[in-house]
Amino acid sequence: MALVLAQPERPAGRGLRSEPGAVARLAAQRGLPVFQPITLKSTEALERLRAARADAIVVAAYGLLLPAAALTAAPLGALNIHASLLPRWRGAAPIQRALLAGDWETGVSIMQLEETLDTGPVFLARRLPIEAQDDFGTLHDKLAALGAEAIVECLQDIAAGRAQARAQPAAAATYAPKIDKRETRFDWSRPAAELERRVRAFRPTPGVVAQLDGESLKLWRVRVTPGRGAPGSVLRADTKLEVACGEGALEIEALQRAGGKPMAAADFLRGKRLAPGARFA
Repeated sequence: MALVLAQPERPAGRGLRSEPGAVARLAAQRGLPVFQPITLKSTEALERLRAARADAIVVAAYGLLLPAAALTAAPLGALNIHASLLPRWRGAAPIQRALLAGDWETGVSIMQLEETLDTGPVFLARRLPIEAQDDFGTLHDKLAALGAEAIVECLQDIAAGRAQARAQPAAAATYAPKIDKRETRFDWSRPAAELERRVRAFRPTPGVVAQLDGESLKLWRVRVTPGRGAPGSVLRADTKLEVACGEGALEIEALQRAGGKPMAAADFLRGKRLAPGARFA
């Protein structure tokens, strides 16, 4: 590997100390040269990129846009490992959007990068079913492993001269905009099935938050269950915690108080008795 590009160090943790990210740490452990530019548009960054004399540039969730000059800095151009079956879910949050939409499958696409967002021709795609219990964390890890295998296969095909890229059908494109913080607030007027998908799409991060008696609770695990009532009203609070939604109800199986650790709903109820008529905001 000629050069590893990684995001610049940023303050993190309680002490807000600048620390290298996971990519930079792994590259350093393996003795690989690391370059962490703030932008790839500067003359210095482009010169460093060209000096690496790489055959191809491989991008995976890099977070910085590659200008036109960077796209042509290697003879084979720039290839992107994208976590969706393009042209579905172009954009920043394809895994979360697939879960939110209730998609039954996803996958990875190896595409040629262009200046426009995720529009380049696709060399190969690998499909992956979305299991009922998959969340952002599990799906991310499955797709990361699948993408690693796919990019190696694609590079081998390109080197052997048998790779063929196909244009994306633009009419079938959907977009996956980055997650807005407002999306993490629970709206009990929505159908229970939709809210269950939201919990999984934002688990383990950033999580979804519901308000009960002025307290913010992060919902970790929920299950759709039959039930009717005013949205947000507590239907059951004994050994189980069930809450009415706009359609159906949710059993909250695990949650987390601010500053605490995730706990089973039964443990939460032992420390907090809910009176009849209690309601989530």
